[in-house]
Amino acid sequence: MPARPGAAFDAFLETDAPRAAERRDWTPADGALPALYLSHGAPPLFDEAEWMGRLFEWAQGLPRPKGILIVSAHWEAAPLMISSPAAATPLVYDFGGFPERYFKMRYETPDATAMARRVASAMPDSEPLHQHASRGLDHGAWVPLKVMYPQGDLPVLQLSIPTHDPDRLMAIGRRLRPLREEGYLVVGSGFMTHGLPFVDFHHPEKVPGWSADFDVWASEALARGDIEELARYRSQAPGMPYAHPTVDHYVPLFVTYGAASEQEQAAQTVIDGYWFGLSKRSFQLN
Repeated sequence: MPARPGAAFDAFLETDAPRAAERRDWTPADGALPALYLSHGAPPLFDEAEWMGRLFEWAQGLPRPKGILIVSAHWEAAPLMISSPAAATPLVYDFGGFPERYFKMRYETPDATAMARRVASAMPDSEPLHQHASRGLDHGAWVPLKVMYPQGDLPVLQLSIPTHDPDRLMAIGRRLRPLREEGYLVVGSGFMTHGLPFVDFHHPEKVPGWSADFDVWASEALARGDIEELARYRSQAPGMPYAHPTVDHYVPLFVTYGAASEQEQAAQTVIDGYWFGLSKRSFQLN
């Protein structure tokens, strides 16, 4: 653990974050924004300068969206739900064992009522969207977004994961596809491998075979745009079930693929590598 938790984030706020003001707003001439899947990390992301830099530059290369809709591994709730649209809704600190600083962080985004109405209108009668009265963003949303969009001046809403079924998640993503054409950023937030019970935290440089094997399998399927292979992960992916003892951090990618303009397209990997042996692979689709 660093001597001062979040010191790398403090340096980022001074050196890189001010450049976010240089971003130009999305216009219809830009066309649809990409659909993203990102490995979101946890509060210690704020101690990882290189990782933060790559997340920030990713957002820096995109037009500034009208708003962000994010599906996080950390909110599994059925029926389908959306977080509170009220401005400055308190965050969810759904973690433990970290320095006190991370429990005091804020990400006070503006009112997202209009965006919530638009998202609700995209859902069919068979998949009605329920409004949660008070739930804010959990760390699968606010941790990466504090780096990617440090000004906190964009409306942000979080969508729950109501199922692990790839087909149903793809269908939800397809309903969100028009939002990309209107200047909204659609994000699936998970972790490409997430076998926390099997990580050797005393040797963060070691990459377990189950993590490396799963990542290679996923990267090859993503490069082919082979969504059918990605959907067969339980039976086909090497490293299972160690790579995903629970699948909540993997399945957000099906919302990302559903929201893409074409279902079977090669993903553009933006971030790769490992953190404590877990794959950080993150990608975007047009």
